[in-house]
Amino acid sequence: MSQEVRGIVALELGKPVTVETVVVPDPGPDEAVVRVQACGVCQTDVHFRDGGIPGRFPILLGHEAAGVVESVGDGVTDVAPGDFVILNWRAVCGACRSCRDAEPWSCTAPRTASTPMTLTDGTPLGTAMGIGAFAEKTLVHAGQCTKVDPRISPQVAGLIGCGVTTGFGAAVTTGGVRPGHTVAVIGCGGVGDAAIAGARTAGATTVIGIDTDPRKLEWATGFGADHTVDARDTDVVERVRELTGGAGADVVIDAVGLPQTWRQAFYARRPSGTLVLVGVPHPDVTVPELPLIDFFRRDGAIRSSRYGECLPSRDFPRLVELHLCGRLPLQDMVTEEIGVDNVETAFARMRDGEVIRSVVVF
Repeated sequence: MSQEVRGIVALELGKPVTVETVVVPDPGPDEAVVRVQACGVCQTDVHFRDGGIPGRFPILLGHEAAGVVESVGDGVTDVAPGDFVILNWRAVCGACRSCRDAEPWSCTAPRTASTPMTLTDGTPLGTAMGIGAFAEKTLVHAGQCTKVDPRISPQVAGLIGCGVTTGFGAAVTTGGVRPGHTVAVIGCGGVGDAAIAGARTAGATTVIGIDTDPRKLEWATGFGADHTVDARDTDVVERVRELTGGAGADVVIDAVGLPQTWRQAFYARRPSGTLVLVGVPHPDVTVPELPLIDFFRRDGAIRSSRYGECLPSRDFPRLVELHLCGRLPLQDMVTEEIGVDNVETAFARMRDGEVIRSVVVF
């Protein structure tokens, strides 16, 4: 029997979000209904609202969430009612070229629920990242539910579903940070701070946080940055070289995704170093013009990192364990807990750099 719950919906492109009644149907085959306990407010939801990421309007927003499985459809064996889960947006298909080549983190056909949630008038809803977790309950593919240790708080666990995994994986998996590396992170919001924490956990000896906001530089220090650089009044490339013995950093992570930050990352890495783009660029943004000879001389690797190249079934439990054993202070990312009515305000606070994460608690 379908249920009616409250949820945050973007009804029109670029317009403020509103609280709407959402109809959640019973789960079909391979689907699950999850009672959402907490959902982080992520920049990706703003991208959906404003058209930076294509989506079908109206869109039920929210994707960085944790909760309890309420019911499952036929054929579901990996999770059961009562399981505490983190929701993920990469339920791998197991059949595409990437999955067959043992690279499931690059799955080109991730699975989502086939049954749509709707408004009360029957209008089908698109969902952010196939999840739609700014709602008291949501319907997802069962593969989007990753069972984890319930000792972690939902407010913290939800952040692992997107921002934490994305930043941590950009450093550890995509960037390949290892003991002795020097690392610079441009952009010290939630994803950037997770990258800093990941670099520190992986054994980097020098970690540099770079931003234009003094508050964010202070946050970066709390997550393990040895040095901070205020990009408003400092030549970022020269300062990173100074802090790394003149060579440049082994790994530079651009967690902003603007032409100027990408260019800084390109030149701040040492020759043969790695540049990782993890900040989501707007579709209209292009790579800055650079002399081609610089690409040739500064070989190394230029990579992008989507979702931190994560495999949720592998990585979520590991991140939970790192947090529970005190090596990953994710509780410090929760700046505030809010109600579902305050999401639009939280978007503004995030834009103004006032929070690492606002978390909607149901």
